[in-house]
Amino acid sequence: MKSYLEFERDIKVLEEELEKLKDPFNKDGISEVNTEKISQIQKDIDNKIKDSYKNLDDYQKVQVARHEDRPKSLFYIENLFTNFIKLSGDRSFGEDESVICGFGIFEGRSVCIIGQERGDGIEGRMRHNFGMVRSHGYRKVSRIVKLADRFNLPIFTFVDCAGADASPDSENTGIFESIASSIQIFMEVKVPIISILIGSGGSGGALAIASANKVIAMSGSIYSVISPEGAASILFRDSTKSSEAAKSMKLTANKVFEMGLVDEIVEEDIPAHRNRQQIVSSVRTALVKSLDEFKNFTREEIFEHRKEKFKNIGKRKSFIDLSSVSKGIRRSNLIPSTKKILFKFKKSFIIIALLILSAVLFLF
Repeated sequence: MKSYLEFERDIKVLEEELEKLKDPFNKDGISEVNTEKISQIQKDIDNKIKDSYKNLDDYQKVQVARHEDRPKSLFYIENLFTNFIKLSGDRSFGEDESVICGFGIFEGRSVCIIGQERGDGIEGRMRHNFGMVRSHGYRKVSRIVKLADRFNLPIFTFVDCAGADASPDSENTGIFESIASSIQIFMEVKVPIISILIGSGGSGGALAIASANKVIAMSGSIYSVISPEGAASILFRDSTKSSEAAKSMKLTANKVFEMGLVDEIVEEDIPAHRNRQQIVSSVRTALVKSLDEFKNFTREEIFEHRKEKFKNIGKRKSFIDLSSVSKGIRRSNLIPSTKKILFKFKKSFIIIALLILSAVLFLF
């Protein structure tokens, strides 16, 4: 059964009408299928989808990123990679199904694949913990990344989580340390890391596998330090103001791209959950292009590239310009200020000068 967002109500009505027309065994008995009307309604649906998704506000884009039918990591792994071998466990505690790790073949080359998986259906979501990675999940990620670095394999990560698991069990088993260690290891390895935001990119849970040489965002994804609902509860003491919070947070793909937090956007002309095969082709193209950018880099150059990228995040030329301007202002104001002081206390300076001159003449 399809899931619809609030702004998709008109699309839902048209699609329900389309399904009735396609079914010859309706409540009126066997009837002839009206192909002409079916074609017309399909065109109306396509136009409605384009119009509905053309002018979404920030919170509606958040809803699209969270859509339960949106393609998830396992879908991309199954459709982009061959000979995928899943690796499990952190070698200390156990397996965490909320993050999928392994090795596979991408365009004829062995690669490492890591993906946060939210799951489909009630059972799937429970098994994958809604994509919220636990502490031993991040330790598994760290183990696999080190393995990829040892064998000089590129790393692809698929980011899709509202945030790391915040349960008491995760806190007791060191979720904060495991996230920090994961980020540190991502920054230390000397193989190319390419991350792609396929849905929600929330907080340190996302950053723990997105500290990459190149971060790609699908246009229907979001990237933020906290959910709009959480931000609204903190800032406005009212979680119902999540739409207002989403606007001020600048968490949509286009806005984080403008801020330099992501390096490229994969456009979704039609939302990913409505055009899965086309989006797979677009993602494949983006990954191939990104991987080729690093094919002539040495291991040291890859490491330096990632380090410099994160060092430069948040820098603004205006800060430097402001500093130089302020120095210029201070220099230009120095002479007028000196003149003003001399003029104000000229009588005192004259008396002091005469006293010094008298003392010199008396001594000689």
